[in-house]
Amino acid sequence: MVRLWVTADLGAGVVAPLARDQAHYLTHVMRLAAGDELLLFNGRDGEWRARLTDVGKRDATLEVLAQTRALTPGPDLDLVVALVKRGRLETIVEKAAELGARRVRLVITERTNADHTNVARLQAIAVEASEQTGRLDTPEVVAPEKLERLLAAWPADRPLMFCDEAGDAPPVLEAMAAGAGCGAILIGPEGGFSPAERARIRALPSAVAVSLGPRILRADTAAIAALTLWQAAVGDLRGA
Repeated sequence: MVRLWVTADLGAGVVAPLARDQAHYLTHVMRLAAGDELLLFNGRDGEWRARLTDVGKRDATLEVLAQTRALTPGPDLDLVVALVKRGRLETIVEKAAELGARRVRLVITERTNADHTNVARLQAIAVEASEQTGRLDTPEVVAPEKLERLLAAWPADRPLMFCDEAGDAPPVLEAMAAGAGCGAILIGPEGGFSPAERARIRALPSAVAVSLGPRILRADTAAIAALTLWQAAVGDLRGA
């Protein structure tokens, strides 16, 4: 059944008009007609079954029928990732949504080879991935900020798992088995962190340096690997 992210509050009997692009998607792409049912979620009210009504040439309305799943929040996990080329960054955001990250925080480092990105497009990619994977929420994509500023404001009680490509950090599973907590995973740019950045990160009381193995991974591969390992070790993949 088609799933759709909406911003409206959801409850039995609610009638929600659709934005033009959503109405077009349902009626022209997915070929739904008046009377067809779909699933709705908004990150607040769980998942609801709804019926498509009042279909026009450019708009449509949904009637909310009944709740199918109550809201169950996923892990409070941030993916902090340096800006990389557009295609790879879009893959990172898509896979972060699929793997359950709550937020994707974008940072600019000394070796970042991209200085801007379309956050609205990345957020749309996160929403689409959430619709397809059955999530009851969708990750927030946070606008880029300089790494130095992020580190200066980083909470002392929120562990930061730093994927260090230098090769002198313990393997990620070993670190987690030893009790290393994690509220966020930090992935660097394609050129890696500068020595000064690496030292600044390691100086954080809450930072935990880990290795993802003997090979140097591209940023998108590193992000997917780190998220998967974290979820398998201490996240919601354990019950899969």
